[in-house]
Amino acid sequence: MKIEEAIKQKEFKDPYNKAVVNLLFTHSHIVSRQSNLFKPFGLSPEQYNVLRILRGQNGSPITVSSIQDRMLNKMSNASRLVEKLKQKKLVLREECPTDRRQVDILITDKGLEVLENLENAIYNLNRELVQLSEGEVEQLNFLLDKLRG
Repeated sequence: MKIEEAIKQKEFKDPYNKAVVNLLFTHSHIVSRQSNLFKPFGLSPEQYNVLRILRGQNGSPITVSSIQDRMLNKMSNASRLVEKLKQKKLVLREECPTDRRQVDILITDKGLEVLENLENAIYNLNRELVQLSEGEVEQLNFLLDKLRG
């Protein structure tokens, strides 16, 4: 569906304005679909992002500020997200043995299990959302990287 139809707008000021509106609308669509997928697991897209960051650590601890630096949404509150994940027993918070001011975060086996249970659904959702050929996906990724500079 064209963006004009989706938001019921006949025309845009210029193609740059249309591109920004299109990107924002597409982002909202993707987040909404992801939210629906994560809801039965009691997760938000941001909490899922934290779990993926922690899984990528391969068992090594990471600080909340390092998680914040790696978040897709830089406006997310990593401390609050970690606390919610801790309450669900998906992550551990431990005082750093060498620096008591620092808190180390680790994913639990339960957290890894949740990610494993979501893996096929995420794979399928990504292909459903991005209905492009492999070449088109590579071109899209190239253009998005270029757009961000």
